[in-house]
Amino acid sequence: MSNGEAMAAVTYAVRGRVLLKYLGQLAALQAILSCVPLAASLYFGEYHLSLRFLAVSLLLAAVGLPLARLPEPSRVLPSEALVITALAFVVAPLLMTIPFTDVGIPFGDALFEAVSAITTTGLTTLASVEHLPRSFLFARAWMQWYGGLGIVVLSVALVAGQGGVARRLVEPQTAGEGLASTVRAHARRALLVYLALTAAGIAAVWLAGARSAAGVEHVLSAVSTGGFSSFDASLAGFGSAAVTAVVMTTCACGAVALPLYYRAWQAGPGALWRSAELRALAVALVLVVAVLTTLLVFGEDLPWRQALRRAAVLGVSAQTTAGFSDSPVAALGNASLLVLMVAMMAGGSIGSTAGGVKLLRVLVLLRLARVAIRRLGAPSHAVIAPMLEGRRIEEPDQVRALLLAALFGAVVLLSWFAFLAYGHDPMHSLFEVVSATATVGLSTGLSSAQLEPGLKLVLGLDMLLGRLEIVALLVVLYPGTWFGNRVEGL
Repeated sequence: MSNGEAMAAVTYAVRGRVLLKYLGQLAALQAILSCVPLAASLYFGEYHLSLRFLAVSLLLAAVGLPLARLPEPSRVLPSEALVITALAFVVAPLLMTIPFTDVGIPFGDALFEAVSAITTTGLTTLASVEHLPRSFLFARAWMQWYGGLGIVVLSVALVAGQGGVARRLVEPQTAGEGLASTVRAHARRALLVYLALTAAGIAAVWLAGARSAAGVEHVLSAVSTGGFSSFDASLAGFGSAAVTAVVMTTCACGAVALPLYYRAWQAGPGALWRSAELRALAVALVLVVAVLTTLLVFGEDLPWRQALRRAAVLGVSAQTTAGFSDSPVAALGNASLLVLMVAMMAGGSIGSTAGGVKLLRVLVLLRLARVAIRRLGAPSHAVIAPMLEGRRIEEPDQVRALLLAALFGAVVLLSWFAFLAYGHDPMHSLFEVVSATATVGLSTGLSSAQLEPGLKLVLGLDMLLGRLEIVALLVVLYPGTWFGNRVEGL
């Protein structure tokens, strides 16, 4: 997400009518989206949940439809887009606690599940899910699916409205095109790619033998790199290597920038490999799996085949920030946990459903480090600029990468301190915090119903901050966002 420009955009205060207009549209859209779990509850005969989903849908429609009729502005500021998104990601899980609390879950845990779902994280405080209503499990996966699409549309639209390295993910804007029209254009493209990946995943998992609702739920969670599972043992619940392979492949596809698929459709498959970020993702996946396999074989005495299978699932889950597993994470040694944490923090591609700092920013940081080292041995008058894909990395891109990495690290350290203050194991606490902030969902077992309420709140904030890349919530809290000069007219 474009962080430097987002902070600069708050020079102008947000306009109330613009916020209400697009929040109304989002509410109306979510009213429609809530009809899908409503239909699922009717199909499964879980009518007590049907009433709850219906109430949510009607409430959203009653509020959203009148607001959506407000005049459309000629332009939308990046700060306004960030505020709208941040508020949507806060309000949506609050509303979904209405049906979630109907399955016997306390409000705090229901809100945790809803936040984890909409942020495509996959952390859960529930010890067991297999006894819960099927429409509840479907609703979690469905929330992850549309939560993943929503963040892709916003991040790509904001990137398209800026310049620099990340802008090359998308086609140039037409002269005079505003952010609102950019969002619509890229939303259509992202939706087409997202639907295609989802349909392909469902077809593949069906061919692999998972022809139940659980198969569909896992694909919805996989393409959004969410990680919620319908089984207590996650992917091990299928007992099928073929299904596991399909789910993990879908996760990897979801971690690739969605606009890149569109470019490959237009320019040919070669456009995929010309992306430095995609190459970095491929290299990172291979390295993580290889290192994990080695650690499991020599550090935990696992046979090579078993170690490779376990490392493949955990490594791909961590790097793509999906969060699926087929074995207990808590059983891993500290070295393996550290490898997974590094992968989770790096994450996937900008413009994908993956979380983390994002690989493009990691590449920018590595280029900056290399330039700093080269300058130490170069003449004082030498001009050494950081380059990526044959182009100079502009200063705003450098600032954004450094800012996001610094903020990500600050959130992790502060949250980790809270866990240490409660006396939890340092390594497991750090792993849990990184998993939440990178919106991964892998857990050492600390996320549970027994976790202190204050720490549940910390993890919930981490998930929101990580999904919105921190800056969006900072923009909401910044006084200049709400008070000051405003762009004249709509």
